[in-house]
Amino acid sequence: MAEAEKPVEPGSAENILTKIENKSGKIENLIKQFKPAEALQTALEDSPPQDERCKSANWTVVHKALMAVKDVEGMLLSLDPKYYDILMKYVYRGLSTGDPATCDRCLKIHEKLTEKVGFGCILRSLADTVNTV
Repeated sequence: MAEAEKPVEPGSAENILTKIENKSGKIENLIKQFKPAEALQTALEDSPPQDERCKSANWTVVHKALMAVKDVEGMLLSLDPKYYDILMKYVYRGLSTGDPATCDRCLKIHEKLTEKVGFGCILRSLADTVNTV
């Protein structure tokens, strides 16, 4: 007799990965509708916990949204300020990839974000141990 499948627990990595996959679909639709700022905000919502698979999957989604942003200043104007520090964390993750296109976009966002909210954003993002990306 086959063993019954275990139900997926609400906080389990599988459940979180499913949520990230659903979020990815929403982001793709927003990008197709030429709403990159909304796509980025959706990507930044509900940062995953310490599980590396979840963080990697969420980075893929955030990266997709970051690369769709053409008007950085406009994006920052429409982005909820509570996401600025998390965005900065993802900017540093993007810079660590070494990919020229990603680094170029992340440097541009870093510059505009720092101009808008100051150096405190950098310090808070580096000191934050709760929202790991």
